[in-house]
Amino acid sequence: MNVQETEVKFYVNDLKRVEEHLRTLGARLIQPRVHETNLRFDLPDGSLRTAGQVLRLRMDTQAHLTYKGPSERLDGVLSRAEYETQVENFEAAQNILRALGYVVSATYEKYRTTYEWEGLHIMLDELPYGDFVEIEGPNVERLRTASQTLGLDFEAAIPASYLALFEGLCQKRNLNPTRLTFEAVEKGSISAQDLCTPFIEAVRPADEQPAGKTYGSGQ
Repeated sequence: MNVQETEVKFYVNDLKRVEEHLRTLGARLIQPRVHETNLRFDLPDGSLRTAGQVLRLRMDTQAHLTYKGPSERLDGVLSRAEYETQVENFEAAQNILRALGYVVSATYEKYRTTYEWEGLHIMLDELPYGDFVEIEGPNVERLRTASQTLGLDFEAAIPASYLALFEGLCQKRNLNPTRLTFEAVEKGSISAQDLCTPFIEAVRPADEQPAGKTYGSGQ
């Protein structure tokens, strides 16, 4: 499948509240909570990462191979070309990639629940270092409107991948940047401030409303 992926990501304090709001809106659950194991592949010289490209093998209820091109950033939203296909055998796919000279540069886990609402995909993600909401849609304005309806401050959008956030955390906590797993990271010990980096100066919960702002009437 070839698509132009446009998404926005938010750090949140209360993922359950966001899910309850989605249900109130009549959003359709298209993937119940599932554990994901993701393997990021690269060439030994790290040239895919240098070029802003992603080669990922993911296992949840099925195995998927994904390529993502370099991303463009606009108003906190990431847009990039994405090619994804289902593969029959997770282990065999790993062996093929390794035989072609690729190596696993990082392993990361999360739990993901996926809803569909008004043509958008809304993912509720539980990572070892915190909870997040990702919204995918056709353009920035649709994403902005959806975030406001869900009570999320669009100005708190995070223009970075989960691994990029983790790399900043590793520098502060002396963690292994290749192992973003629930075993390696004690979730309750990580705050939003811990996720800030020189490139991401502020990470704050998008479901905390700044003074003078209100979001989401429910419809």
